[in-house]
Amino acid sequence: MHMAIQPTSGEKPMVGITMGDPAGVGPEIVVKALASGELYDVCRPVVIGVPAFLERAASIVGARVRLNTVEAPAQGCFRPGTIDVVAPLRGEAAPPTVEFGKVQAGAGEIAYECIKLSVELGLAKAIDAVATAPINKESIRAAGIPFIGHTEMYTTMTGAPFALTMFTVRNLRVFFLTRHLPLIDAIRAVTKERVHETLRQIANAMADLGFSRPRIAVAGLNPHSGEGGLFGDEEVREISPAIELARADGIDAVGPIGADSVFHLGLEGKWDAILSLYHDQGHIATKTLDFERTISVTLGLPFLRTSVDHGTAFDIAGRGVASAVSMEEAIRVAARYSRAKRA
Repeated sequence: MHMAIQPTSGEKPMVGITMGDPAGVGPEIVVKALASGELYDVCRPVVIGVPAFLERAASIVGARVRLNTVEAPAQGCFRPGTIDVVAPLRGEAAPPTVEFGKVQAGAGEIAYECIKLSVELGLAKAIDAVATAPINKESIRAAGIPFIGHTEMYTTMTGAPFALTMFTVRNLRVFFLTRHLPLIDAIRAVTKERVHETLRQIANAMADLGFSRPRIAVAGLNPHSGEGGLFGDEEVREISPAIELARADGIDAVGPIGADSVFHLGLEGKWDAILSLYHDQGHIATKTLDFERTISVTLGLPFLRTSVDHGTAFDIAGRGVASAVSMEEAIRVAARYSRAKRA
């Protein structure tokens, strides 16, 4: 049976917020998100970042806030008007060479240090969840860091056996069979074994979020899910057999459902989760619905991680005009799902 997510009793969840690349809009949107004070109603937020960059961001966006640097998240005061900060570069001044809007090794290194500290805090259970501001892949590469992005960092550094990406917006929860693959390779990756295993992982991850027997729909790959093989045979050859294997495991999986209707039905509440078979299939559906409030959730880690789904916006960094809506939503989603996960 499906079970709705209910908030647990007890203290508000502790959400660590990484400030992202200091040359981008990360520090600005983090400060903006916390400056209104509304998020303190749902969580105890603590920023993982360099105070000097956050002070600079507060000045740029005109936020009347006080920074409170602490050694550990539990030492925060969690009051609107005060932003509690745990610094990865303890006792060090902000590197003066970090300029807005430019790829820089120093900026990539600082962003990485914030992520490393968030992992340490998450593994130590000092925080319940992490909400990440954007990093720049080129700056990470320039710093000699051997990871392509956030998900790879968190998976490796936590020792997690796998990581699932879930997009959530309104009533939609969309998982991905493949993400950063060329389309032709993504199609080749639609195998019975991979679909079956991903459905097992989704069922386990959803159970961890409070869904005892989640209803999972699998999107079709071809137009009209192939029409019995008329427009491609992947549904007949790979996808349907995988769904049957999942059902034999006791998983409430259905499909394949045509991609032109499955997301609409999910929005109406027919499914608890949808498995998108490739990157743009799920991205287009969620972002067309609400671009700014589409939040990426990483499941399978020892702690929950959410993220804005936009980049560092180098073109507007330092101008104070970046919208904080996505950052606010990422923190709210982290609080919401981490409470369910703790139940």
